[in-house]
Amino acid sequence: QVQLVESGGGSVQAGGSLRLSCASSGIKFSGLYIGWFRQAPGKGREAFARINTSTGSIVYADSVKGRFTISQDNAKNTVYLQMNSLKPEDTAMYYCAADRTLRGLNTGAFYWGQGTQVTVSS
Repeated sequence: QVQLVESGGGSVQAGGSLRLSCASSGIKFSGLYIGWFRQAPGKGREAFARINTSTGSIVYADSVKGRFTISQDNAKNTVYLQMNSLKPEDTAMYYCAADRTLRGLNTGAFYWGQGTQVTVSS
């Protein structure tokens, strides 16, 4: 089930930007729900963005709305997460996940990556 690869994490100052990538050569994203999740030490996993690649529908959590943007590049079989105006509270391990259904994505996605660390300093 670990068939996704996240990249692009790093350390930035508050107000800075990062772009994360979620890619896979083993599965095709077309037709799947792709979600972004994050988990900080001592906290539960938070789902904060998803895209329905069949319809293009995108949903953001209030915690990132207006600052983060999810997009897809079908030719590269890659989903991106553009993160702007980063805050210290955004510090977490970031994961992407994919599943055929929304229910599957939210209850334990079939495909997961191993994560990329994002650290935002004040």
